[in-house]
Amino acid sequence: MSSTESFETERVDRMRHTLSHVMATALTEMYPGIQFGVGPAIKDGFYYDVDLSRVKTKNNEVVKISDADLPKIEKKMRGVIARGFEMQYSEKSRAEALDWAKQSGQDFKVELINELPEDEVISFYQLGDFTDLCKGPHIVSAKEVGAFKLMRVAGAYWRGDENKPMLTRIYGVAFETEDELKEYLERIEEAKARDHRKLGKELDLFCFSDLVGAGLPLFSPRGTVLREMMSGYSLSLRGASGFEKVWTPNITKMDLYKTSGHYAKFGDELFIVHSQVNGENFALKPMNCPHHAQIFASRPRTYKEMPVRYMEATTDYRDEKSGELGGLSRVRSLTQDDSHVFCRKSQIEDEIKNLIRIVRELYATVGMGKLRARLSYRSDEDKYLGDMSLWEMAQAQIKSAAIDNGLDFFEAEGEAAFYGPKIDFMAEDAIGREHQVATVQLDFVQPERFDLNFVNEKGEKERPVMVHHATLGSIERFLSVFIEHTAGWFPFWCAPEQVRIVTVNDGVLDYVSEIEDVLKQIVLDKPLKYNELRFTTDKTDDSLGKKIRRATSMKIPVILVVGPKDMEARTVSVRLKDEEKTVDLKSLSDFLKALA
Repeated sequence: MSSTESFETERVDRMRHTLSHVMATALTEMYPGIQFGVGPAIKDGFYYDVDLSRVKTKNNEVVKISDADLPKIEKKMRGVIARGFEMQYSEKSRAEALDWAKQSGQDFKVELINELPEDEVISFYQLGDFTDLCKGPHIVSAKEVGAFKLMRVAGAYWRGDENKPMLTRIYGVAFETEDELKEYLERIEEAKARDHRKLGKELDLFCFSDLVGAGLPLFSPRGTVLREMMSGYSLSLRGASGFEKVWTPNITKMDLYKTSGHYAKFGDELFIVHSQVNGENFALKPMNCPHHAQIFASRPRTYKEMPVRYMEATTDYRDEKSGELGGLSRVRSLTQDDSHVFCRKSQIEDEIKNLIRIVRELYATVGMGKLRARLSYRSDEDKYLGDMSLWEMAQAQIKSAAIDNGLDFFEAEGEAAFYGPKIDFMAEDAIGREHQVATVQLDFVQPERFDLNFVNEKGEKERPVMVHHATLGSIERFLSVFIEHTAGWFPFWCAPEQVRIVTVNDGVLDYVSEIEDVLKQIVLDKPLKYNELRFTTDKTDDSLGKKIRRATSMKIPVILVVGPKDMEARTVSVRLKDEEKTVDLKSLSDFLKALA
């Protein structure tokens, strides 16, 4: 980011944070006794967490704020701005700050103040009747407020801890101009239309069942085709680059994850399976790397075999909190297109280069080729395993790989996995949203903890490096992004139903049989080979218009309309998403293959 961009970002963040103070001032006037948590600037806007338990109605009932209240809060905010704009700065000692918080009945501020260092000067800002514990900075003029809108109300545990009080979080968005706000709101409406949960139901792709359980998706035949197409393409790209398929079971002894270090870090996320036969506890598999390490360790290895590359598309299970589940974006059963490379240190650069190429090819194919890379490093916290010198070497290597491969990258301290640094790829979808997708991770820790080795040229044991990679990541999460990116209009090669034949009347059924014979012989060979054409025929007595509307509503990429004139001319009338054309029957196979 340039210095100019950095300044612009900082200025907009100041404006958004100031608006959280404006909102708090309005809320103070509207709801006497309200308590405040935190109110930061966030991407595209701001929020404030508030507690209304001490705000009562005339009937002594606790007040609640809903989305219906947002227009009057927003109107009050504009009134606050119109009265004049002056943020008054002051400082207090720790004792003075605590006295202020207690006298004001701001219990959450008491907790925040108590966590500050003893000798720290504590700053406050006042706007109207609202005084807040705050470091600033803020904008200084009402002219800098820009355009804003309150968006929604949600529940949020204080400081994200489910053992602490549930607060009311009020979200707003803010931009420098009305045009930017309008553009953002239009994107929000477009996002609603593309919501994968909505489209998943409309296009009959997946569902959830209370009897099965939250976060455990069920895929219909159509949805299963889509997931298998994407998984198959990912496997084919890696298979062409020297990866071999392996298979691992869905449950394992707890000892595996204790040895790998995952149990100490993620033990709370495990589903435990108790054996009633022998009393032993197992875990439903939450990740695959320790299993692949055991396959590598199952026999002696030599330097001539290196690198060893494994891949697997397998379902893992993680006990996510129910409040964090959302459609396919966050589930408890996730299928990972997982890969692990065991290589020598001298081979790391080539392996990362190979994986970057695979990622670029897949996301270019699915129309999400604009990628950024986040280089995720360790921080000074003690949550990481392994020798610091190895970390420094690994971080230098992934940065070198990013530069050498011309990646658009940025660096993020504290985002590494506990066993090593990584490259996280961020893809932009059709409406400009960025999603984390593929990843490449270096790991010097698990080879050490599992005592993995191979025999080098000198006849000595040498420790391999482990490279973790997922191209799609969680297939479920990828599909949530892909469905919204395409708005359900999937590329021809992976569409659950690629072609639907619709008849004008029953007089053309013999000719339709000839067309079906042609379609049965079509096998696409790109980007995924051996992809037999998927088609249906609508022979119902419904009107032609109704048949076409039904096929269009299912977003089938190719509709073949067959009527008497088509039969006479030995042609088919082809309807694509954005165009119509007539194709000779003898040319139909080549025409459809060219769509892939």
